[in-house]
Amino acid sequence: MTRKTLILGLGNTLMTDEAVGPVVVRRLESETDPAALLLFLDGGTLSFTLAMPIEECERLIVVDAAALGEAPGSVRVFEGEAMDRQVSLPAKSVHEVSLADLMDMVRLTGRLPERRALIGIEPAVIDWGDGLTPAVAAAVPVAMARVQELLGVWDTQDCEALPETDQSRATNQASTTVSDGRT
Repeated sequence: MTRKTLILGLGNTLMTDEAVGPVVVRRLESETDPAALLLFLDGGTLSFTLAMPIEECERLIVVDAAALGEAPGSVRVFEGEAMDRQVSLPAKSVHEVSLADLMDMVRLTGRLPERRALIGIEPAVIDWGDGLTPAVAAAVPVAMARVQELLGVWDTQDCEALPETDQSRATNQASTTVSDGRT
């Protein structure tokens, strides 16, 4: 069973490691079967216009540079309430609107996705410039893998939560997809 999932990359592509969110999302989109119920969105430096796509999804994964206090290129996953706590921490940001403010706005509508996560990547440099630093560039495939792992876990949990007849249908659909030769 696949649910509509928004994978949102945040960051300014004109500012070195701040661009990591959009870079990860573009690479994921280029390597994903278009038939998947995944919506990839470059959210840039955030704005309240992102509230609607978040409200319309059932699952949300945000990929962004994040001050984790770890080595540059470190990747951490924050799910559900852990994401809420992480985005509410005071931090220096180049975003127009904080992610916490955007999430609060969506929460007020009652449409905040229950399944939500932040994939945070520790930047080395956030300054005007083109391209990621080597440490953060090396983290891109790691972040991509974390997104795929999270989707797999959520798919499994969603399938296990279904009544048995729906589980069989979801399993048969997955088998059909595999036998089609699509990955």
